[in-house]
Amino acid sequence: MSPVVPGTVGTLWGLPLVWGLDHLGLSIVVRLLICVVLFIIGVPICARAAKVLGKDDPGAVVFDEIAALPLVFLVIPLGVLDVTAMIAGFLWFRLFDITKPWPVRFFDRWHGGLGIMTDDTAAALYAATALWLTVEGLAWMT
Repeated sequence: MSPVVPGTVGTLWGLPLVWGLDHLGLSIVVRLLICVVLFIIGVPICARAAKVLGKDDPGAVVFDEIAALPLVFLVIPLGVLDVTAMIAGFLWFRLFDITKPWPVRFFDRWHGGLGIMTDDTAAALYAATALWLTVEGLAWMT
């Protein structure tokens, strides 16, 4: 939980997880399964936190950002992840999590743990697409 800029803090906490998953040399299938497991365990965690705090989607709960961030980086091949890609992925994720384009905004209106987790997962999918286009665009320019 974070009382100040919680989404950004939660996303920052997700970066060591991303780095660790990349450096363990796990296949994309295993990394995707880890993302699915994080989502599944995140639903009751976030539901309980929302109930305890008495809010639908309490900003101070950041497990949803931490769990969604690794999805962004599935588009980067193993061992290629560097600081530049991590910063770009972080910024893309924050952009889509804050602006909430459709269907992120639609999922943000869902109640309970499923809604809390799903809007960040949708933002991560947007960010993954943007990161992939960024990386491919930079590769094309060189």
